[in-house]
Amino acid sequence: MHRWIAAFGGGQRLLQLLALAVLLLVILPLTLDIFRLNLLGKYLTYAFVAVGLVLCWGYGGILSLGQGIFFGVGGYCMAMFLKLESSAPEFTSIQSTPGIPDFMDWNQITELPLMWLPFHSLTLTIILMLTVPALIAFFIGFAMFKRRVGGVYFAIITQAIASIATILIVGQQGYTGGINGITDLRTLLGWDIRSDSARYILYFVCCVALIICLLIGQFVLESRFGKLLIAMRDQEDRVRFSGYDVANIKIFVFALAAVFSAIGGAMFALQVGFMSPSFVGTVASIEMVIFCAVGGRLSLIGAVYGALLVNLAKTMLSETFPQLWIVFMGALFIGVVLLFPQGLAGIYNDFVRPHLSRLFGRSQRKASEPGTGQEAQS
Repeated sequence: MHRWIAAFGGGQRLLQLLALAVLLLVILPLTLDIFRLNLLGKYLTYAFVAVGLVLCWGYGGILSLGQGIFFGVGGYCMAMFLKLESSAPEFTSIQSTPGIPDFMDWNQITELPLMWLPFHSLTLTIILMLTVPALIAFFIGFAMFKRRVGGVYFAIITQAIASIATILIVGQQGYTGGINGITDLRTLLGWDIRSDSARYILYFVCCVALIICLLIGQFVLESRFGKLLIAMRDQEDRVRFSGYDVANIKIFVFALAAVFSAIGGAMFALQVGFMSPSFVGTVASIEMVIFCAVGGRLSLIGAVYGALLVNLAKTMLSETFPQLWIVFMGALFIGVVLLFPQGLAGIYNDFVRPHLSRLFGRSQRKASEPGTGQEAQS
């Protein structure tokens, strides 16, 4: 038992994860209406990307400004399956070509493209949703890391790839929906995902998937691979001279972060009901890095709180100050970076954790004093 607890970061780390689970699965569903809860579920889909960036950037030292690519791949895979289901011949009989998505009919495409055929199956959709982002990350990582391209150069290249992906999606309107994306997603295997009950269920599915990703990430960090990851970030040449293939380590963590991002994109398509290229480009990718930085790039759980805080602030400020909200958001980011460079996790470690340690330490000392507890009863 102790071995399993240690494998996931120790008792204190598991208690922090338990507190997050209680907040997401119990407290918030009991206090928020369905609209706000669905909005929170949307925010949590970004947390998948932030968690992956903690592994990739915080512990691996690999700053990627193109995580929106993988978020978009996962989202488009799920959206393609949902769109095909809602484009069955009985639902599209008024089209000139029934049985294909409406935007294809508008662009005078008369048959379903070959790349859409696997998305008739939910099983194949899930497989592609996980493997395609991993393969894309593998090829990008192999091309870059094997040539020892890193640092700011890798960040710029991933940003350029995100821009190229956006242009490709927008340009292929007949196959991807263009600038509007894939919209009007209604059912999943005949189940109406727009109903309130479905939104509740999808919110809990998103929370459980996020907690599983957190456990996987923590397990990786506590393993031997996690130690190599930190050593590579701090002294890459020393790790290479020790006989380890640094490029393979980078490729693995980059691919793992890509898979996490793709899961978040798929959950986004399910909960929001559409997917567009605006979530693939550089702006969205940079925002995802900000989620990680605000939460703390060395804290998996902090990344979740960072994604929630930034998006909550974005929503509240845009509702209250529709003309000035972007200025307030910029001030928030600058203030966090200047005053709290370690993000929310740094605030917790510097101000909250010492008080909790003293409090629990005092309680343990009182419990161990003679004349207390069971000794007093005897």
